[in-house]
Amino acid sequence: MNETLKKVLQYCILPLVIVALVIVIVKGVQKPVKFDKEKEFRTKEAVQRLKDIRDLQVAYKSVNGKFSSTIDSLILFYNTGKMDVVLQVGSKDDSIAVVNTERIKKANKKITQEELYELYKKGERVIATVKTQFAVKDTLFVNRTNFVVDSIKYIPYSGGQLVEMESIVKKVSGVDVPLFEARMPYRALLKGMDNQLRINLDDERKTMNQYEGLMVGSINNPNNNAGNWE
Repeated sequence: MNETLKKVLQYCILPLVIVALVIVIVKGVQKPVKFDKEKEFRTKEAVQRLKDIRDLQVAYKSVNGKFSSTIDSLILFYNTGKMDVVLQVGSKDDSIAVVNTERIKKANKKITQEELYELYKKGERVIATVKTQFAVKDTLFVNRTNFVVDSIKYIPYSGGQLVEMESIVKKVSGVDVPLFEARMPYRALLKGMDNQLRINLDDERKTMNQYEGLMVGSINNPNNNAGNWE
């Protein structure tokens, strides 16, 4: 090898090779960091959506005695359904309301909570607890200005893939117990991200006997509608 070629290799080619190796190493280190950061970002939105499904399911069950088996029926329930709400008017810390209520009850021992509520609506300072009906959409998510009920059926970032959901009634200690679960597999939620890292994540979850994604509720192991992120 002549001197000129040695100098070219030493001063030109070798530094380029070293730089290339450094870039490869840095990218290799950054890949899982970037993956985890994006996964955390997507998970936050997905968890909120599963919590919304859970809230709707609990409300649906309070009216129908069982959980819904489809997202569409939950959406219909939100848009058109009504639910019982226990409403308390007046305050036990209001001494005048307490005295007025006791006076009215003594004067009319058969007076109902509904009649007390009517007096309250007319301006009387009384205490009453009544069960009344409100539209579901006027009860749930009222403080969420960005809530769009139709979006709950879709897995975020999946390109329109649907949330997987099931509901059953199962015998638990001889008692019929309504159960449901809603799932977002990582293969859909993490779509478009590094596929090998996603496969590794799924394998890790399988090894730990955990669902390969996010899930709320369970039709196999009653868990009080908990999410697997909690």
